[in-house]
Amino acid sequence: MNDQPPHVLAEDLRALFRAEPEAVAAAVAAALSDEATTLELPGRLAGPGVGAERALALVTPYVRGAARDLGDPGFLAHMDPPTPWPTWVATLLAASTNQNLLHPDTAPAARELERRVVDWLSPVFAMSGGHLVPGSTVANLTALWAARELTGASTVAASTSSHLSIRKAAAILGLRYAAIEPTVDGALSAADVADRFARSAPGSSGRGGGTALDPRTTILVATAGTTGTGAIDELDPGAGAHRPAWLHVDAAWAGPLRFSRRHRHRLDGIGRADSVAVSAHKWLFQPKESAVVLFADAERAHRAVSVDEAYLQVPNLGLLGSHGATAAPLAATLLALGLDGVEGLVDHGMAVADRLVELIDAEPRLARFGPNHSGVVAWRHRYHGSAAIRAELAGAVVSTVDIGGRTWLRSVAANPLADPATVVSAVLAAGERLDRAEARPQRPES
Repeated sequence: MNDQPPHVLAEDLRALFRAEPEAVAAAVAAALSDEATTLELPGRLAGPGVGAERALALVTPYVRGAARDLGDPGFLAHMDPPTPWPTWVATLLAASTNQNLLHPDTAPAARELERRVVDWLSPVFAMSGGHLVPGSTVANLTALWAARELTGASTVAASTSSHLSIRKAAAILGLRYAAIEPTVDGALSAADVADRFARSAPGSSGRGGGTALDPRTTILVATAGTTGTGAIDELDPGAGAHRPAWLHVDAAWAGPLRFSRRHRHRLDGIGRADSVAVSAHKWLFQPKESAVVLFADAERAHRAVSVDEAYLQVPNLGLLGSHGATAAPLAATLLALGLDGVEGLVDHGMAVADRLVELIDAEPRLARFGPNHSGVVAWRHRYHGSAAIRAELAGAVVSTVDIGGRTWLRSVAANPLADPATVVSAVLAAGERLDRAEARPQRPES
């Protein structure tokens, strides 16, 4: 008796699930060519399929042809980098085997690969271990979950400049969220944190504003590289009475500065943290979604966030159930570049931001918000609003950020191929077009 569905033949199954490498290589080459044209997708899914080649021809323009070129010289906008080509191949290989790290049976080698990658990264941040997650939103939630389980803390305290994922995590975990105002440049001051802690002591009034925080029940989150200005919080909150129950560092963006001998001092104190989150799909140039959550005592933290179940050979670690071989592209990148190569890319990114600062300072029509802390520069045209400049911009892409009620242009040095001169020229040209359209002399915005 033939148990095969009548509309599926054995040869079709082999062709679909056991493709020859040459056929895959040809399909990849076609997808990477510049000849793909956008075809209209059907409004509804038909009964008969169109075949693999036609399907790829339909899908490719939406993920490549019409995609933003993150490696364009004029792209200096977001914390989203172009990816090195070894990650493309490693991602394809990982998809072709579909390993699930939830089960050792389905990922006998991929589990070891992830462990090895975490072992490479942990010493950079003076942590003992951790695991990979899809992004720092999940990394932050995992770290705060471990903190709650291990300390019994009831409050999460962070700067108002911290990432929105911190507030999300506090809400999900049922923890009170306490916002602390940062300094003018957006960084959290250790002195302000200490004052909030000191005011929780009996008979103490403290010196500043805001409610008192009991360090014994507070998880303190420090940000290494805020999204708006790249500011880095002071990472050492003190000791003794001023030590929080748990210190977590959200180093999603600026974490890779630790690879740089020239810039690692900017993250001094990170080794005193109980946990650290780093987004590999930012300054480690990985495809989304890739991040790591690291712990000072990984064994203890992992026990706190692991759940056993009858169908599992090993306890389920962290928030994810099924988990793919996302370590493959990261391993390929780290091996291809080595520590020296990663350092070189981070240093280059900082140099790109420094060059942008120089060009802004040399141009009377431009102004910047503050220094280059971690490759993020907030700046503006003195005579036109940032929204108007961005709408008029041609040949370059920048983002925007609201600071203190004013909208600034925002440039992030995640693109190693970016040319700051191209971006500045495009902004100035946009201003000139606005001048002509408005037919009025330039006056600085108030």
